[in-house]
Amino acid sequence: MNALLRARYRLTLAPGEDAGLRARQLAREQTVEIPEGVVAPEVEARALGRVEGVEPLGGGRFLATVAFPLAATGGELTQLLNVLWGNVSLWSGVRLESVAWPPELLARFGGPARGAAGLRALSGAEPGRALLATALKPLGLSVRELARRAAEGALGGVDLVKDDHGLADQEWAPFRERVLACQEHVARANRATGGATLYAPNLTGPVDRLAERLETLAEAGCRAALVAPMLLGLDAVRGLAESAGVALLAHPSFAGPLAGGDRGLAPELLFGDLFRLAGADAVIFPNAAGRFPYTLEDCLALEARLAAPMGALRPAALMLGGGIDAAKLESWIPRYGPDTIYLIGGSLYARGAVREAVRELAGVVRRVAPRGAA
Repeated sequence: MNALLRARYRLTLAPGEDAGLRARQLAREQTVEIPEGVVAPEVEARALGRVEGVEPLGGGRFLATVAFPLAATGGELTQLLNVLWGNVSLWSGVRLESVAWPPELLARFGGPARGAAGLRALSGAEPGRALLATALKPLGLSVRELARRAAEGALGGVDLVKDDHGLADQEWAPFRERVLACQEHVARANRATGGATLYAPNLTGPVDRLAERLETLAEAGCRAALVAPMLLGLDAVRGLAESAGVALLAHPSFAGPLAGGDRGLAPELLFGDLFRLAGADAVIFPNAAGRFPYTLEDCLALEARLAAPMGALRPAALMLGGGIDAAKLESWIPRYGPDTIYLIGGSLYARGAVREAVRELAGVVRRVAPRGAA
């Protein structure tokens, strides 16, 4: 396999540091990880990463392009991550900005099993409009209370009801009991309204219990699930995408330190390319002006990345959350495209009557045209 995997890194250096040397150190650290001249030249020729260019950005920052032998990845997601961001994740001042994905590498991964279009079809959402979602919260409610809220959301016309990412297997709302009850309440509401609201339980949990939990989802008839790739592991998510038979909504919990500043990964690379490569059908991300420090530009960059051509991988949907004010939903819809899912939780429950509040917001997503709609 002679193909190359090209990655761009933003280097933030101290005064006097040499950018070219730092880039060469990075390339060596991520591949052969041995001092120059210690190993035979033919081994380095086969396996060593090579610096293709270093550009100054100003302010002590540089953009380095490194080409890795694609064979070094072994065609596995775990080793791919290791090559791109293994040992250098322990360095300061290094941020992985982007990756040029070779077609032969992308062909090894299935990506989203359903993608944005598949989620729309599963939820019965009409073409050309945004989608509406809500989260079952807060942590601490009983199974009965959570199931009632799920039913109220479905009766109001929400497209997706998901577990809050903090719902796991707590004693006040055990996983199996919660999933069976919430799915039954949503199914009953769908029969009453003729709708197709999806319920997505939080599947994130111990790896040795995933098979058991997937059996519960199958027994309940769930067609979607919530996963946190940075808690569960990106390759575990890949395995679920290939075999679980449910659409996967990817939550960003535990990813914060990786996605910002002068160290880590560009948010659109982590949440866009890598989550999508692992099989996320939708990616949850904090909307601008919410509880988290991301801008509209960050959100639009991620939206573009999730929809951009990436081999044969399906586009994934952007699910915006993080404190969207229900009263301002109408103003956000024209800023994003039609495959955006608006996740509204706290401000919806603050209105009191959940069914009526959902019905009002469902009317907004059906009435207000997204960006680019005809």
